Amino acid sequence: MSGPTHSKNFERSTLPQSSLFNRQALYLRPDPTRVIVRPFKPSTEPRHLNPRDKSRANEIVDRVLSLDPTSTANQLRDILANFDGRHRNLLRQFELRADAMEDAFQHHQRFSQQQRQLVGAYFMNEYSFESAALFNPSIVPHPDQSGVADGSRRLIISLRAVGEGHISSLTFRSGVIDAEGDVTIDAPTQLAGLPEIHASDGLAPAGCIGISFKDESDLSERVIFPVTEAQSNGIEDARFVAFDDDGKTIYFATYTAYSGSSIRSELLETTDFLNFTLTPLRGPAARNKGMALFPRRIDGRYAMIARQDSENLFLLYSDDLHQWDEGRLLMKPEFAWQFVQIGNCGSPVEIDEGWLLFTHGVGPMRRYAIGVTLLDKHDPSIILSRTVEPLLQPEPTEREGYVPNVVYSCGAMRHGDLIALPYAVSDTYSNFTTIKISRLLETMHPIGAAL
Repeated sequence: MSGPTHSKNFERSTLPQSSLFNRQALYLRPDPTRVIVRPFKPSTEPRHLNPRDKSRANEIVDRVLSLDPTSTANQLRDILANFDGRHRNLLRQFELRADAMEDAFQHHQRFSQQQRQLVGAYFMNEYSFESAALFNPSIVPHPDQSGVADGSRRLIISLRAVGEGHISSLTFRSGVIDAEGDVTIDAPTQLAGLPEIHASDGLAPAGCIGISFKDESDLSERVIFPVTEAQSNGIEDARFVAFDDDGKTIYFATYTAYSGSSIRSELLETTDFLNFTLTPLRGPAARNKGMALFPRRIDGRYAMIARQDSENLFLLYSDDLHQWDEGRLLMKPEFAWQFVQIGNCGSPVEIDEGWLLFTHGVGPMRRYAIGVTLLDKHDPSIILSRTVEPLLQPEPTEREGYVPNVVYSCGAMRHGDLIALPYAVSDTYSNFTTIKISRLLETMHPIGAAL
């Protein structure tokens, strides 16, 4: 694995310094040189333009299998010389692709292993999964804290990566935050790869998919790419949370599955960031996006912050982690910087005083800004205080990108007396800042006091 890169080696943000922020932010930018190998399916021409007795796939297989053994070996050798160093176990991936195409071999009685591998190569392509954007981060403690200095904590940062065709996938970075709030981000490996996909067992919820990565893969190497029709155009905006399940930590992430024409909320679950389960959520609240799970049960029930109506925030409770019905209205747009809509910026963060709920608001010129609300610890339907003005908003020098004038986060984390807040700028790249909890609370306006 590549060595760590400290914040001073990254390009720095030009956010104005104030007592609220204890340091400048880091930039995590998309890297088009990081690629995965994924199945390639040739387009199909209308039959009236090019009548065929066989499918294009069958015809390509016929051509490949018509090569003599020497030509087959030479072609395969050339492919490996060009691509093998860019991917793990490339021949094995070719074989798995050929296994998924058994019907294309039905007209051929004999073929060698090299022929199958070469056929697999013709039906795969490299995909630069983060060529366009690396944004909307969330942050949780790493499950492995061994070897970390006292007062420091190892982190996992999840990021939404966007590549060709605006397809979103999920990728990760690791790092460390020290006692003073300085963040070190581990440089990602150049290799990147997809997981193995497992069919759901009979005990899992309907539509559940299991995926797993190899033990030897680096965290930054693991890419969760759409695997179902409902996700075909993107796995978007994963809001990770370290959930306390009676003393056992389970990492959950709510995310938006986008098919290209419809959306729904789904839930990702893992304990080790090697093996994951992806499950559709049920109920009327799951038909929209932006759901965020509380990090523990409240009075024995799961709790969620959600935006059911595309404008306001609701508080939901459920006895079933995968079933979410209508909730009660919690917040609605009240200030000029959020008149268009509000949404959560990830799961609530528990502090001694209550639950810190970071929110985004959309104002004039579709400008996004981030604020925070303090909810009662025992009854989070009660709002104790809130920021009247934005906590974080696009600066003139940080407003350009794929979608200008946006700051957005999918989840913060408490670290001692600090809040670590990763956030995205203009749907393009990601930054970090840390905020002292005491100073944050001082900026909040108690509910009931005169504005």
